[in-house]
Amino acid sequence: EPFEVSEFVERLTWRTNNECNNSDKISKTEAVIAAGVEDFNPTALHETFTQTIKDLKILQEKQQAKCERLEESLRQEQEAHGKKIFKLQERHQLASNVFWQLDEKISSVAGKITHLGEQLENVNTPRSRTVEAQKLLNYMSEFLLAGPIVNDIFTDPAKLYEAADIIQKLYAIAQDLPTEKFADPICKIEKKYDEVERRLIEEFATAQKSEDIEKMKKLAQILSQFKGYSQCINAYIEQSQMTPYGGKDIFIGIVPMCKHHYEIIKKVFASPQQVMSKFILNFYQLKLHQYAMTKLEDKRDEEKYLKTLYELYSRTLKLSCDLQIYMSTMDDDLLNKLTQQIFQKHIIGYVEIESRFLTAKCYNELEKFYLSKKHQKKQTERFQELKRDMQVLIGTRANINIAQIEDYGGETFLSEELAIKMLQEANASLKRCRLLCNESDLPANVIKLNDILFRFLMHEHVNYALEVGLHAVPIVESTRTLPQLYFLDVVQKTNIIVHLLDNQCNTSVVPYVCNTPKYSDYLFKKRILMEQMESKLDQGLDRTINAVIGWVKLYLQNEQKKTDYKPDTDVDTISSAACLHVVQNLQPIIQQIKICVDGENQKNILHEFGIRLHRVIYDHLQTMQFNTAGAMCAICDVNEYRKCIRELENPIVIQLFDILHALCNLLLVKPQNLLEVCTGDTLNYLDKSVVRQFIQLRADFRLIKNTNYIKGILE
Repeated sequence: EPFEVSEFVERLTWRTNNECNNSDKISKTEAVIAAGVEDFNPTALHETFTQTIKDLKILQEKQQAKCERLEESLRQEQEAHGKKIFKLQERHQLASNVFWQLDEKISSVAGKITHLGEQLENVNTPRSRTVEAQKLLNYMSEFLLAGPIVNDIFTDPAKLYEAADIIQKLYAIAQDLPTEKFADPICKIEKKYDEVERRLIEEFATAQKSEDIEKMKKLAQILSQFKGYSQCINAYIEQSQMTPYGGKDIFIGIVPMCKHHYEIIKKVFASPQQVMSKFILNFYQLKLHQYAMTKLEDKRDEEKYLKTLYELYSRTLKLSCDLQIYMSTMDDDLLNKLTQQIFQKHIIGYVEIESRFLTAKCYNELEKFYLSKKHQKKQTERFQELKRDMQVLIGTRANINIAQIEDYGGETFLSEELAIKMLQEANASLKRCRLLCNESDLPANVIKLNDILFRFLMHEHVNYALEVGLHAVPIVESTRTLPQLYFLDVVQKTNIIVHLLDNQCNTSVVPYVCNTPKYSDYLFKKRILMEQMESKLDQGLDRTINAVIGWVKLYLQNEQKKTDYKPDTDVDTISSAACLHVVQNLQPIIQQIKICVDGENQKNILHEFGIRLHRVIYDHLQTMQFNTAGAMCAICDVNEYRKCIRELENPIVIQLFDILHALCNLLLVKPQNLLEVCTGDTLNYLDKSVVRQFIQLRADFRLIKNTNYIKGILE
């Protein structure tokens, strides 16, 4: 640490004062001073400083002497190290010179050795070739001699690799020998060549069974020089594919098998990509082809056959996609071509089988449905509509019922479950069609299958049910019983089936024909089909409304008493029994229409229903005469009708009944107030003839017609 003078002095002063205060020997002078100046002794402090200065001087002298000794020692040591470094530099220079001399000698010796090696190689190569040629000639001489080959190199299994090398070279030499002169030796060499080659392949197969990769690799390298190298590859492929992967389902184990053997092939063969391509090709042409043919052999059960064909074809396509990574770039499309070859004969006649199957399936489903209903389909008569109209006309004129209406107990002969079954079958057929058909033939085949669905679902099922339902719409015969409106159930189920059909067509048909000439054909057929169906629906709904309105008209004509609106005595102001009965029966009909018909069709039907109901009630009131009590009853009846028709939620119909209510007020008000009521907001815009007709229904009309009360109205 650095020496601080001021700090040293302060510390020395403090220590001196403390020592003086603790001492028992204090002089008088010091006592006086101590009494005047607390804790301060200058004499002791002076003596301490003087002694300390002397001590410091002595210490300085000692330190100075010590420094001089150390400096002298350092100088001597520095001189010794300098001499030592100089000697080391001389030795380093000497060693460096020796190293360069040694390096030059090593380079010289290395050059001489290289030159000598080249000379030895030039001498040894012809010599080794000569030795090898001599060796081959010795073996060749054995083949030139008559009799069998007795050299143990060709019989000893341990020398198989050496025998392979020799016989391969002898075989190459034999190819250049004249056949006329060396026919027997050439024949012997070829036989021995084939024998060694066969033994090599057998050794390869044995090594493959034990998965001795190194031995397989060595044998494959040797066999690559033989003409039967492809037999080695074939042997590997056959033995690899001999063990089934995945049990009975051949597709499960193919990809793991290829992955396993691809790793081995990469280690064993020089061209693994080509070997793997041949491996997969062999599997497709033999194993997979045979498997598919066995599965598709029986065509008696067409449903099973089509499902099996679809499953096999789709799984084969997926397999081709999974195995494409093992194929060489030159064989990009090979697997797809192999797939087409396997299934070609089945794909050619597929559409006819699919059409036949779908037709039979839909036909059988329809037959089972009608059989469950114990119903025998009837042929619709050509002039059945005209016949029905004539029966109604004759019955109305002659007041007799000759029309025979059969409602089948309310059975609609429509089934959503049946429709769903047909749609599912058609969807499955279309799904198979999209996979198995060529792109160019797909639109036509999709339309063909969809036409079958149209035929059975719409023509044979829905249209037939509409025909039956149309003929079953009742003709009003009794005033007491409201006719059963089963046709509304037919409408509801028809809507459901049409929605299901539309959804399927939009997902399974339209996307595959929308950009083709077949799309216009599809739209035309669908439009004709829908127009025919809508025509029958409109006709049936019109008849249904007529049946209800006809019943209302007939019921009011027969059950509404004249005294309801012109009682002889005062009665309680309540609605008539006939009105209440009609309203009670109309409310569930309105709810049924709302349930069975939807969208704009519902609005149109309810509108037409309300208009016709208003017309019937209006005409019915025109046949009555009203006194004051009867007018009150009529107003109550109209109010009941108004409550009923509010459920129609149709502003026009509501307005018509509001006007009818206002017209009924003309039957109740005092004669002097008639003009005021007629010029009110509700009746002001009506034709005066309508107003006059209602005023004429008053019981007191004869009394007031010549008065001034209605003079402005009647003019």
